[in-house]
Amino acid sequence: MERGSGRLSVHRDEEMKHELQGLLRSGHPTRTEEWNDPEPTADDDPVIAGGPVAPSAASAPLETVRLELARILGRTSFPAGPRELAVVLRQKYAADSLVEPVERLPRGARYASVQELAEAVTDASSGRPSNT
Repeated sequence: MERGSGRLSVHRDEEMKHELQGLLRSGHPTRTEEWNDPEPTADDDPVIAGGPVAPSAASAPLETVRLELARILGRTSFPAGPRELAVVLRQKYAADSLVEPVERLPRGARYASVQELAEAVTDASSGRPSNT
């Protein structure tokens, strides 16, 4: 049995879906009163509608890859090698575009933090030599 949101009632959830339906379909605000429009995203907000994060140099900067890895792995996964980290990523249903570069890292490498892992993944994806 699915319960839905814990903070709002089912009726309020449905009302909010109905309010946002025009915005989601059209891709721009649909209200005539400017003061009633949703707040636009800030320049430094992470991209959430672009799909899964892919660690290639052209599509995602180091900060975005690090944020996504940290969100999924947390602190308890480190220190670890790429095989252990790939297993944790798969168990937590991470996108293949994030798991596969981790699986391609050198087997003997050990990573003490998300920062080291993100640097190795973005370096490997962009073709630069890794520092580890």
